[in-house]
Amino acid sequence: MIRRLLDGLYLVSGWLAGLFLLAIFVLMMLLSGGRFVGFNIPAGDDFVAWCMAATAFLGLAHTFKSGELIRVGLITDKLRGKAKWVMEIICLIIGTGFTGFFAWNAVKLTYESYRFNDMAQGVLAVPLWIPQLGYCGGLVILLIAFVDELVHVGLGGEPRYEKPPATTAEEVVERAVQSGI
Repeated sequence: MIRRLLDGLYLVSGWLAGLFLLAIFVLMMLLSGGRFVGFNIPAGDDFVAWCMAATAFLGLAHTFKSGELIRVGLITDKLRGKAKWVMEIICLIIGTGFTGFFAWNAVKLTYESYRFNDMAQGVLAVPLWIPQLGYCGGLVILLIAFVDELVHVGLGGEPRYEKPPATTAEEVVERAVQSGI
């Protein structure tokens, strides 16, 4: 039950990132095409920037859990057995710590923006806590994903964020095609 709930959370976060990416496309097309017909979206650039931040941060957890987040395995790929497990735990603890630090401060910033009624300095007065929700929400979901993996690997499971190495040249090409490289 909890596994399905967490996987659903990561998937919804990925879908929200995709929706914000679509919003960026629509806004950019409206801003570009609107120049020819005299149509302008007030604070359109601000909305695009906020959508870009939401896309980046909301997509992190889904990307991490799918094994698509850039991960440098120069050390962990060379290790086997207990040594690899210990290194994975150390990496997950460090990642959880940094992500927790960033998530805590993002939530604090968003709360303070709400508490002090901070407003955007652009053309439209938008309460800043609204666009900051994508940033802090994405970091909180990423923190949940890190804790999820730390518990899973700590209990002896294989890391779900790590894809097994490719065994053939065709598999390398297939993975590159699937990831859009």
